[in-house]
Amino acid sequence: MGRVCRGGTSAAAAACSSSSALHKPSITSSASVTDTVKGSHQFKITGYPLSKGLGVGKYIASDTFEVGGYGWAIYFYPDGKSPEDNAAYVSLFIALASEGSDVRALFELTLLDQSGRERHKVHSHFGRPLESGPYTLKYRGSMWGYKRFFKRSALETSDYLKDDCLSIHCSVGVVKSHTEGPKIYSITLPPSNIGLQFGQLLESGKGTDVIFMVDDETYPAHKLVLAARSPVFRAQLFGPMKDRNSQSIKVEDMEAPVFKVISVCLKFVAQPENLRAVMQTEGFEYLKESCPSVLTELLEYVARVGEHSAFVCGQGNDALDGTDANGRRVKQRI
Repeated sequence: MGRVCRGGTSAAAAACSSSSALHKPSITSSASVTDTVKGSHQFKITGYPLSKGLGVGKYIASDTFEVGGYGWAIYFYPDGKSPEDNAAYVSLFIALASEGSDVRALFELTLLDQSGRERHKVHSHFGRPLESGPYTLKYRGSMWGYKRFFKRSALETSDYLKDDCLSIHCSVGVVKSHTEGPKIYSITLPPSNIGLQFGQLLESGKGTDVIFMVDDETYPAHKLVLAARSPVFRAQLFGPMKDRNSQSIKVEDMEAPVFKVISVCLKFVAQPENLRAVMQTEGFEYLKESCPSVLTELLEYVARVGEHSAFVCGQGNDALDGTDANGRRVKQRI
């Protein structure tokens, strides 16, 4: 059933349009792709005169070769395949030499002219219209070819026979179909190194625009980094109630050595062997009750250490805005 909307307000029209969009059927797509997997094999028969008299229906076989996931072989009948021909013709076939059912394929059999004039005898499915489509081989041992491939008396006086040798070239094109849906590409992203870059930026001192004053010592930092990593700093430095003197932030309830070694403390606690001991102390219980946000920050830091332990341990003395731990922790004490 459909929904009809007539007149009404613009809001009603918008609602109708939205409803129609929600019920719009999704459209997907796929494609069936059919192609040939082609391969070839060269079969040389030496000592042809000695093969005569092998018997009608008896063949000389090439090695098995693989094309399109199936095994194939060339069968040459020097006395012919059918008794009614009375050994007047040689027969030539391509046989399915492996297990398979309803294998569809294109074939080409070529008896090579050995005079150098390239007047080859070619029977091919390739390069011509296929009125009935590819040939289908029903089971292992099924063959395609010719009972009367060449009259034997004519073959033995032709340029196809040289030094008692025949050279046969065979091509097989196995027809395969598959269905393709939309292509999905997967891109592996490298781990983030933003913490390392922030630390290097701070150590270089380039672009610093705010100073933390702790006792008689100063620590330069970057406003944008602080604001990005801490909502408290973001409000203080860029919010409507930002401090007039936003070029410096005075930390009054912390000594300079303590301020300097807080990332170091986080590293120590983040180690699994240390974290278990810290969690059993009274100080940790007090931290959970009085400063839950600091506890959350600590757990986030522990998680990052677990994911990038090699990277974090190689940092040395982290600076204030090298990680989000410092900026937020310091501000919550102000």
